[in-house]
Amino acid sequence: MKTAVVILNWNTEGFLREFLPGLLRSVEKVEGAEVIVADNASTDGSIKVMKEEFPQVRTIVLEKNFGFTGGYNKAFEQIDSDLFVLINSDIEVTDGWLEPLVRWMQEHPECGACAPKLHSWQERDKFEYAGAAGGCLDLFGYPFCRGRILKALDTDHGQYDSPADVFWATGACLMVRSSLYRELGGLDDRFFAHMEEIDLCWRMQLAGYKVTVVPESMVYHVGGGTLPATSPFKLYLNFRNNLMMLENNLAKTFGLCFMKKGISAEKAARKAVSKARRRIFFRKCLDMMSAAVYLLTMKTECFRSVMKAHKDAAGMIVRPSVEDVRKYLETGRGGVKGMYRKWIILFRNVREKDFYNI
Repeated sequence: MKTAVVILNWNTEGFLREFLPGLLRSVEKVEGAEVIVADNASTDGSIKVMKEEFPQVRTIVLEKNFGFTGGYNKAFEQIDSDLFVLINSDIEVTDGWLEPLVRWMQEHPECGACAPKLHSWQERDKFEYAGAAGGCLDLFGYPFCRGRILKALDTDHGQYDSPADVFWATGACLMVRSSLYRELGGLDDRFFAHMEEIDLCWRMQLAGYKVTVVPESMVYHVGGGTLPATSPFKLYLNFRNNLMMLENNLAKTFGLCFMKKGISAEKAARKAVSKARRRIFFRKCLDMMSAAVYLLTMKTECFRSVMKAHKDAAGMIVRPSVEDVRKYLETGRGGVKGMYRKWIILFRNVREKDFYNI
């Protein structure tokens, strides 16, 4: 299958110098695969580095910084390939990382996206925060991972060495079917960056496809290459985008749950929309509690970030109606794997029976 491995770069010339040579060596071994760098209007020396040090690599120069979402959407418009790989510039690949992913997509047409195991570049035997061995979502929409609960990272002892369907896979290194990506409208441009891959994976599942971690493939991730963990802007994006993601997908997911009980699509849609609105209201209350903690601990920039996130989300959200959910349910498509029935902050002893089977 024709495969485009695409780095979306913004001001990371150092990572390009460090990690691009290894990526090129690994990808050239795979028939039909090509590395492409899409530059999001960098203001450092990234373009010069590409021209002078990697002239053999196709470089797409975007006219402005469209963010992670818009940048990839714009780049993929210019690329003809069966498979897209979204890969961060701060990823160090291992030998043979790409072949298992391509093979999995060839052999599993029901899979819409797949990803490798993600290890920490700094602590190489540990999983990495941004995706570990595949992601889940808790009762109120908080993401966590197999191998990473909140900020606690597990050591990889081979406990996740079998392929597994998950709720979401990391956008730091994610393979997707180009046809499905385009059918779903790509990444949601409103997000700009952060949680966009979770939203995409959720929409893929609602469209009837699976998201899988293929642990035969493994890469290392530095993390924080574009926005550091302490950035108030990153905090803003995470709070805002989480709300938009829940509004995008939660009602349809609840609708599937109600349909499994044998009720009509119309009744399921009404109940689902009502339940989604209640759940999102509780999530907003939890966010306000977080904002209060930031204020009380004198982290005023973080407090402002949360409040601005909620204000801006309110103006950006397009809430699905009962009719929208009913029409979706009548298609008979979709199923969701990896939704945790509990609040991960209080219930960290995660068991398989505690997940919804939708």
